[in-house]
Amino acid sequence: MIPEPDILVVGAGLGGVAAALAACRAGRTVVLTEETDWIGGQLTSQAVPPDEHPWVEQFGTTASYRRLREGIRAYYRQWYPMRSEALALTDLNPGAGRVSKLCHEPRVALTVLEAMLAPHRAAGRLTLLTEHRAVAAEADNDVIRAVTLENLRTGDRETVTARYVIDATETGELLELGGVEYAIGAEARGEFDEPHAPEEAQPLNQQGITVCFALSHHEGENHTVDRPADYDFWRSYRPDFWPGPLLGFQAPDPRTLESVPRSFVPNPDIHPLAVSADQSADAGDKELWGFRRILARGMHRPGAFGSDITLVNWPLNDYWLKPLIGAGEEVSAQAVAEARQLSLSLLYWLQTEAPRQDGGTGFPGLRIRPDITGTEDGLAKAPYVRESRRIKAVTTVTEHDVSIDIVGPHGGTRHRDSVGVGSYRIDLHPSTGGDNYIDIGSVPFEIPLGALVPRRVRNLLPAGKNIGTTHITNGCYRLHPVEWNIGEVAGALAAHCLTEGVEPRQVQSEDKRYEAFARLLDRDGVQRHWPDVRGY
Repeated sequence: MIPEPDILVVGAGLGGVAAALAACRAGRTVVLTEETDWIGGQLTSQAVPPDEHPWVEQFGTTASYRRLREGIRAYYRQWYPMRSEALALTDLNPGAGRVSKLCHEPRVALTVLEAMLAPHRAAGRLTLLTEHRAVAAEADNDVIRAVTLENLRTGDRETVTARYVIDATETGELLELGGVEYAIGAEARGEFDEPHAPEEAQPLNQQGITVCFALSHHEGENHTVDRPADYDFWRSYRPDFWPGPLLGFQAPDPRTLESVPRSFVPNPDIHPLAVSADQSADAGDKELWGFRRILARGMHRPGAFGSDITLVNWPLNDYWLKPLIGAGEEVSAQAVAEARQLSLSLLYWLQTEAPRQDGGTGFPGLRIRPDITGTEDGLAKAPYVRESRRIKAVTTVTEHDVSIDIVGPHGGTRHRDSVGVGSYRIDLHPSTGGDNYIDIGSVPFEIPLGALVPRRVRNLLPAGKNIGTTHITNGCYRLHPVEWNIGEVAGALAAHCLTEGVEPRQVQSEDKRYEAFARLLDRDGVQRHWPDVRGY
């Protein structure tokens, strides 16, 4: 029997874990579910190193997110054979990847996240149910009364009642199951007057998904996989807006859309301590091997590792032929299956046909790493999902709140009810509607509590990409530290409402109630406003 909790958190990605931690810290009992057998979402089961803003080492995250980051660094210092100069780094970047100041293996993040939850599990406050998914929800009088969970190992189903329900799924599935009003895809320009929105609403126009995988390279060895079933299709596929075949090193620059070559040299002769991981100064994404490298052999004692390990999340394996949401379960399953075939086809192409700098073709020494992703085939346990169902919220964040072209370099909406901060360019990947990259400069932004409050339903809160953003602004609110911040606030808000006998809408709308909640967030280290970042 699943215990009846105060709060049910469905989905144990970064937002779900943060929500559970916050609620448990407040003394509440929590049931936390996860479809895969790994908690951590983007960071683990989807195998995506964190995308973060350039000031992440100084400010701009919650205290608990900083503890997660430092826990990952401490794990490497404790257990890996690191060179003394690497051990001495306070801002250690284990993979020396360019995408983030903290590139690391998924399993290390998994271990640290599990350690963060462990005291609450031992105390009996937290019940973690992996390989469970929500299949139904009961709603009455604008309240989610119960959620039915299916055990994916046994097929058994059990219904859980809770006073608050937090939707931390990757695609906002409880919004659909519980009849909560939501948006998907692209809104019409007329709805929010966003310059980059299409003229007509396009609900099935959604950012592509990516099935990531990890690679190492072993010169002189042959690790070529079997030819994928759909290889001929993907080898010849050439999108209308692409400069050549998708399986090729020529791709658009996300910011200019000009055709730009990508370079691919496994285990390059660049010392990892010389790598800069500041995308605001150097995007670094044109050098594929080093961009999302998660283990740098040069960080460790000579001979400890025969190869770097890099994560493949590239323009070459973004999938956008079918939408993941809104076209039915069969289409969704087809999208994931085809995305997996694309990634396997990319691997096979790299091993057999990719052009090398020496004039040859193919890198048979490339080895896919099931041990890194925790799967039999080496592909990530789940696709990297960039876009979710989004609640119809009290506050909707639009392009007018964050676009640097609209608000200027020192503008941006300052929210009366801010519960967090974030910063990232509005980064939309090619979409199922045929859009190329949409990459827009943005300013450091705030997270309004109103974006976490549904307009009608009283006891459901979002904890990730399902907050009140638009298709456009989701492009900067979807990254790792922001998802964590959103989840932490959702868990804290649910616990606070139970303690005070109030509802989320009251906390958001009434100044005194919001101020009391904000003091709790301040106490727990949730940064609600940006300092003046000019000069950094």
